[in-house]
Amino acid sequence: MSPTLALEFFLLAALWGSSFLFMRLGAAEFGALPTAGMRVALAALFLLPVFLLKGVWADFRQRARLILFVGLLNSGIPFALFAYAVMHISTGLTSILNATVPLTGALVAWAWLKDRPDAWRATGLAIGFVGVCLLVIGKSGFSLAPGAASAGQALLAMLACLVATFCYGLAASFTKRHLTGVHPLATASGSQIGAALGLALPTLWLWPDQPVSTGAWGALVAVALLCTSLAYVLFFRIIAQAGPSKALTVTFLVPVFALIYGRIFLDEAITPWMIGCGLVIMAGTALSTGLVRRRPQVGSA
Repeated sequence: MSPTLALEFFLLAALWGSSFLFMRLGAAEFGALPTAGMRVALAALFLLPVFLLKGVWADFRQRARLILFVGLLNSGIPFALFAYAVMHISTGLTSILNATVPLTGALVAWAWLKDRPDAWRATGLAIGFVGVCLLVIGKSGFSLAPGAASAGQALLAMLACLVATFCYGLAASFTKRHLTGVHPLATASGSQIGAALGLALPTLWLWPDQPVSTGAWGALVAVALLCTSLAYVLFFRIIAQAGPSKALTVTFLVPVFALIYGRIFLDEAITPWMIGCGLVIMAGTALSTGLVRRRPQVGSA
């Protein structure tokens, strides 16, 4: 990996890790749905110029309905669920649960696309599932977010995270089946438009009655422009230069940055249980996605 590519890789992880912090700051005043709605709306506006690039507008126009739909599945619904989650559990825990995206993606691909994993990858899925179960079982050791009423509310927030990752998995398989060959920037920008349209009415309906602080607005702008628009561009650049498998490894670094941000800016606790379960989940992810493979024996075919 070249120094430039490595820098972009770490920058992407840092940006996506900060998204949980910015969502917390925004959702505290805007609420979950308006936070998600404004995030995708601002991101869509920022990405509009990519339609001027050769082939982007043509690809979008040809598959507009599918791209708009996948935007709701891949951005609108998950962003709203994560914005709700960070209001009730720590941003670090949220990011660890978000790291299960490759696991849910593999499960959905197995069930929908009949992309059956081999024994090695299936073992990874089982390990990742165990890691999630351990997180849920150890909920008493979590540092709940300000405003969280109970452990039951925290469990509901954790469930929201897992539903969000399931949406990501569905969107990935849907994209593979229906949008293969479409210019990636057409999908990236068009999907934000679709998510913005899907969340427009809930955002307006639930818009806060009280004036919102400048800090909350700044958090929304940051999560939209830095963690969504710029992050998409970086992600597709990395895929183009290093391939999807290496780009996927950014998942391992995102919780690291999120835990650091949460500790520094929100004074969130980082428990050994969280770290241990996170490592189990990441190990399962590495196996289930094929990032770690068993070495063939010498002399084998």
